[in-house]
Amino acid sequence: MRASTSALALVLAAALCAPAFAQSIEIPEAARADPANWPRAASPDAMSDAETEAFVTELMSRMTVEEKVGQTIQADIGSISPQDLLTYPLGSVLAGGNSGPYGEERGDPMEWVRLAREFRAAVQARPGAKVPLIFGIDAVHGHNNAVGATIFPHNIGLGATRNPELIHRIGVATALEVAATGADWTFGPTLAVPRDDRWGRAYEGYSEDPEVQRAYAGPLTLGLQGELSADGPLAPGRIAGSAKHYLADGGTEGGRDQGDFTGTERELIDVHLGGYIQAIDAGVLSIMASFSSWNGVKHSGNPTLLRDVLHGPLGFDGFVVSDWNAHGQLPGCTNESCALAFNAGIDMFMAPDSWRPLYENTLAQVRSGEISMARLDDAVRRILRAKVKAGVFREARPVEGRMELLGSPEHRALARQAVRESLVLLKNEGGVLPIAGGARVLVAGAAADDIGQAAGGWTLSWQGTGNTNADFPNGQSIWAGLNAAVTEAGGSAELSADGTYGTKPDVAIVVFGEQPYAEFLGDLRTVDFEPEEPLAILRRLQAEGIPTVSVFLSGRPMWVNPEINASDAFVAAWLPGTEGGGIADVLIGDAAGAPRHDFKGVLSFSWPKDATGEPLNVGQPVYDPLFAYGYGLSYAAPGEVGPLSEESGVASAAGGADAYLVNGRVPSPWSLILQDEGGQQRLGEDASRGASPRNGVVVAPVDDRAQESARQFVFAGPATASIWGPPVDLRREVNGDLALTFRYRIDARPQGRLTLGYGRARWDATDALGAGPVGEWREYRVRLNCLTAEPSDALETPFSLAATAPATVSLAEIQLGPDTGPRVCPAQ
Repeated sequence: MRASTSALALVLAAALCAPAFAQSIEIPEAARADPANWPRAASPDAMSDAETEAFVTELMSRMTVEEKVGQTIQADIGSISPQDLLTYPLGSVLAGGNSGPYGEERGDPMEWVRLAREFRAAVQARPGAKVPLIFGIDAVHGHNNAVGATIFPHNIGLGATRNPELIHRIGVATALEVAATGADWTFGPTLAVPRDDRWGRAYEGYSEDPEVQRAYAGPLTLGLQGELSADGPLAPGRIAGSAKHYLADGGTEGGRDQGDFTGTERELIDVHLGGYIQAIDAGVLSIMASFSSWNGVKHSGNPTLLRDVLHGPLGFDGFVVSDWNAHGQLPGCTNESCALAFNAGIDMFMAPDSWRPLYENTLAQVRSGEISMARLDDAVRRILRAKVKAGVFREARPVEGRMELLGSPEHRALARQAVRESLVLLKNEGGVLPIAGGARVLVAGAAADDIGQAAGGWTLSWQGTGNTNADFPNGQSIWAGLNAAVTEAGGSAELSADGTYGTKPDVAIVVFGEQPYAEFLGDLRTVDFEPEEPLAILRRLQAEGIPTVSVFLSGRPMWVNPEINASDAFVAAWLPGTEGGGIADVLIGDAAGAPRHDFKGVLSFSWPKDATGEPLNVGQPVYDPLFAYGYGLSYAAPGEVGPLSEESGVASAAGGADAYLVNGRVPSPWSLILQDEGGQQRLGEDASRGASPRNGVVVAPVDDRAQESARQFVFAGPATASIWGPPVDLRREVNGDLALTFRYRIDARPQGRLTLGYGRARWDATDALGAGPVGEWREYRVRLNCLTAEPSDALETPFSLAATAPATVSLAEIQLGPDTGPRVCPAQ
């Protein structure tokens, strides 16, 4: 229950700031939440106890309007320095997915501590009210930002454990490791309910069914924060949480990141409210608003959800933070100015690189009355209340700097348990598992000895790419875990990425799966697992009479029927993190072949029967999965699978590593990305029509050699169009006589510079492209071995075109081809 004075203050504040918003935007009925329909929750009374409220009131009485506005702005450490805080009284900093201390993502973890202390010292050196920063970070599967930290399985794997007590302990361990590096706040728990496996953030959700989120939200919140107390802040070693992303980020049409949930309010409540009630009841100090929309209205601009519901029936007394420059996507807003979002109920802007102009503009909007003082004071009170409870005002930080907590034996043991319990056994024909410890075991697949692939996205970098085993000094690869278990039991193990061997093994374990990815860039058109090498290895081994065990690493269920057919046993291992030994614990038995641990995991996502990726969720009127929600075999409860259909239900990919825009389509696995200062937009395979978030570049079909076989790009200002996909190895192509080729037509001469890109290589193509006749198709080619700036075995972006000012360019047939005819070797 709320204290009556606090509740009255909230009601009055909402009433006072509502008119300012009402003058800005009208919420259509389809996106208007009715508080009467929503269930009840309540932040604990200890969040807004009398002593805390008195402290906040007194502090606010001494704060200038400039200092108050500063509390509502959060900057990324890649775009702000401690020195800036001597001038700008910001309330928060964050370390985004690609931001490390002093620009180094993989440096000494003590550098996190040094930077945090420098920021705090700058605040204390600034004149005026000394309001400490709150330092936020995406610790979403352990402290995944720091070298040496424990990396737990991603949430999709934890969902398979059905173990709330384990989740609580993971929260405690994560908080300790984050606190050791000087941060105060994690952007978790993630409470998304993914309903479309094509969504690139599916692995951040525990389950397609909100029952799991409801079971986990409270324990994880309490693990991170501990119980709130009226007697003081969070205990040392505990950090503030942030339930995210409010609301229905997992329910968007087509599984598109930052997309639109086109559903009813009833669905919003019954499915996507998920664990928010439990997180609020447990005292979560902040909630992050989603990028996505409900029936066309962005959540970060919808006061019926952010104010009327969240501070009404849900009784939330903490503060709401926006996502990365999400406010800039609202109508009439930019990253640098958005009173609309603030009036709608965003209390703190996440403005990573736009913080300076956003601060100035928000200050001007308060002074002009566009943002009322009542609304500003409401937001600042909420932020300060959470800061008091988070403990940022206390001087002592006894956990900070204790690097022995990163990857401690206790935390690694906990992560290993989580790996064991997350494994789901889909198939085990003939009892090939468990493998007798004394066996001769072949371990195959490039992923077997790759901790980075096992950890997935949001690991040291945003997308989780570029990591090597050296970046995980406290980790153990799957191969290392298997090798240790087999040799300790008297057997032998051999590692062979391509599955070849010297002496014929008794059994082969093939480890394979998805390459790391994160939000947006992880969105798929289908759930067909397309790499061909793992299947070829499995089939060859089976043909040689070797029993095969597949360990599949993925951030979602995928169509792998051919691989399952070619496996005697098949294990869904999800994204297990740094403790590969947890897989060996279950797969490798003792010397006599008896299990050391049984499988406990059950599916928290339905496994698809075909590759289309159409939403498949338990409870649907027509529900026909390959393996149902809750499925999972074990040694104690075996089962037969039998041969599976190998008809995927989708057309085979039209391209490959060498074709990027062919016959007007962007063939799988590639995608067309349109980007401007408002963010990115990813288009479907036909890439026929679309625009970057702020219309910096717009694409439409045009004719070249056939009808609509080309695409026209109209640049209105600084923007980029690029082809993106999973990393591919083009060393053979680079070393051969191949060129990047495309046809182009200048339809409106560029008013600025045009830049072409291949991977990280960039070169000015203004003269080469822009000097030709307008309206005439021409060909451009550049020899691949001219482009030396890109490591050729990790190419993700084989083509990009950027403009700094208005220009119109049509493109067709972007591909690799023979290096014949005129071509350029540009300076980079």
